[in-house]
Formats: sequence, structure tokens, C-alpha cells
Amino acid sequence: MRLATKWFLWYVTIGVYVMFLGGIFYYNLFKWTFDEKLKQEAIDLVKAQVFQLIRGLSTRQSAITMDEYQIISEGLAKDERVAALVYFNRYGEVRWFKDPNFIGKSFDEFTKNIPLPTDSVEQAYLTKTPKVRAVPGQALYEIAIPLAVRGEVVGIVDMQVSREGVQEVIAQAMRKYVLGAVGVLFLLGIPLYFFLHHFVINPMLHLRDSIEAISFKNLDLKFPARKDEIGEIAGVVGVFLQKVKADRANTMVKEKQRGVAEQRWWQSILTTIVAKTHRAIVVDEDNSVLYTNFPVAATSDPNARLHLLDVIDSQQQDVLRLVGVALDRPNQAVETDTMFRQEPCHVRAVHLEEEGELRRTLILFEPKRAAIGPV
Repeated sequence: MRLATKWFLWYVTIGVYVMFLGGIFYYNLFKWTFDEKLKQEAIDLVKAQVFQLIRGLSTRQSAITMDEYQIISEGLAKDERVAALVYFNRYGEVRWFKDPNFIGKSFDEFTKNIPLPTDSVEQAYLTKTPKVRAVPGQALYEIAIPLAVRGEVVGIVDMQVSREGVQEVIAQAMRKYVLGAVGVLFLLGIPLYFFLHHFVINPMLHLRDSIEAISFKNLDLKFPARKDEIGEIAGVVGVFLQKVKADRANTMVKEKQRGVAEQRWWQSILTTIVAKTHRAIVVDEDNSVLYTNFPVAATSDPNARLHLLDVIDSQQQDVLRLVGVALDRPNQAVETDTMFRQEPCHVRAVHLEEEGELRRTLILFEPKRAAIGPV
């Protein structure tokens, strides 16, 4: 997998993970913020009318006054967030409810027919402070606001407030959050991608091309100097190539020295055991000529080696066949008759081979003397 693809997948994965965690945080933050705002607004809606409600309760306990009726029925009950409302006096009697048949009923009689979803009314009466309870299984809050005078509760307004508006606001806020997060991820990813592509991927591709373009003749890495990790890698590769170049040069010097020494050795041996009229050729396992006891035409490259075909006639199949037979029969002399340099010769060849040693083939050409006729 390409580095850019890995980076893209990793960036998207991390981005989605961060967005998910951020989404959980912001969802709970929005929920807490808007829920608290809804609760406080519902409580403030009643507190704004506390004076008139308490005055009506103090004026007449048996029946609701006109001011109270307008506040409750025309104001609080018609608020789009209020799903249900019941108004109790100090004795727990229903002072107002949307169904007139329940007006004047006691708290116990009312709850037998219409059970309250939570205990917020009892808690508000006992603590003399507003109580909010979430209605189980419904998008509602039951909010009970006590109306107190000198520490004595004279009435309670119990409302069931819908959370649907809050949920819609939270949903809208979360949609905006997702769009914003995706936008930030995209806008942040563009410069990061160009940075990765310009400062990492392109230099690495350039380094790869430079390594592929290394010539085995000079072993030079053509890569511009950089003061970063990629430049360090290029420097290490360059140092390695210089070491290889030095080792190769040492090896070539040693091989050349060994070749010269081997030529001297063959010259000494063949001068001793081979007649001056005989021609000898020594070749290696690649049929490159190592030594001849007769002059041969030199090549244009002083470091290049002659091949056996450069010394003998390229059509001299007898010699090539003989060398092939000698390779199949190591350390055994094989011979044949042929023509060499326009002269009939008897050819002998032996392939010298020892385990772990260099392999050499010696080819010896013995000129045939012309037969002498009768005088």
C-alpha cells in the first residue's frame, strides 16, 4: 500500500474518531445547556406571575380569581412548550385544570384519575423549592413550582414541559457540528497532504529514482543534499556506495595483481615444459584468455580480457569441441588434430579443476612436421 494511501486512511480514521468523541462531548453539552435553559425558562415563566397568583390565593381559597384564571389559562397553559398544567391551592385542591370536572377535587382524588408521572409535586411542597423531574419514556419534564408566603406554601403550579423543541435544537446543533467538523477536517487535511506530498513523498520518490539510476561503473548517488531525515538516508546510502566502490576497487586491484602473478606462474611453467615451437593458451571457466606463449592482437580496452574466440579462428569448431570435452572430463587430457593459423597441429586440452580452487583449461597446439619423401 502506498504511503499516501496509508496516510489518508490513518488521517480519516483519526479524524472520525476525534469527531465521534467530540460529538459525544458536544451532544451532552448541548443537552445540558438547552435542557437547563428550558427548565429555567419554565420556572421563570411562573415566577414572573408569582405576585398575582399569591394575591389571588390569599384573596379567595375556594375558587380561582379572574386574574389567576387569565394567567393560568391564557398565559401558562397556552405556551407551546407546556403539554399539561394543574394548579393546586394550599389544601391540595385543584384550583385549575383543563378539564373543569376536576376543579375542586383533592390531590388524592385527582391523582387516582390522572396519575402524575413523578413525585415533583410532593418534593416541591416539602422543600418549598421548584423541582424538576424527567418523565420516564417521554420527552417531557414535570416541573412543580411552589408558591410560598413567609415560608408557607399557599399553592403549587405543576407543569409538564415538552422537550421536543429542545431535541430539535440539539439535532440542529449536532448537524452544524458535524458539518463544521468535516469542514475543519477537510481544510486541515489539504495543507497536511500537500506538506506530506511535497516534503516527504516527492523526495522519497526522487531518492528512489536516484538509487535506480546508480551506474555500476561509478556508483555515484545523484541526489541533492537535504537537512532532514530523507537527506540523512541519502547520505547513508552515499556512504555505503562509496564503501562498495572502494571495496570493488580493492578487489579489482587484488584480482589484477593475482592475474599478473598467475600469468607469471603460467609463463614459468609453460616455458619450462612446453617447446618453443608449441603454442599454449590458458583460459578460465568463462573461456577468457589468461596467458598465451605467443603474441596476440591487443584490444582497444587495456582492462578488457580476450576471449578464446579472439585468439583462434572463429570457425575453428574442432578446438571448441575439444574444450567442451575437456570440461566434461576434468583433469584428463583430450586431443585431436586441426588447423591453427594455417598450420596443421595436434591439439591437446586438459581442464584443471580442484574443489574450492580456480578452474583453468590448458590448450596446447603441437605443429605437425611435414613427411619427408624418398630421395
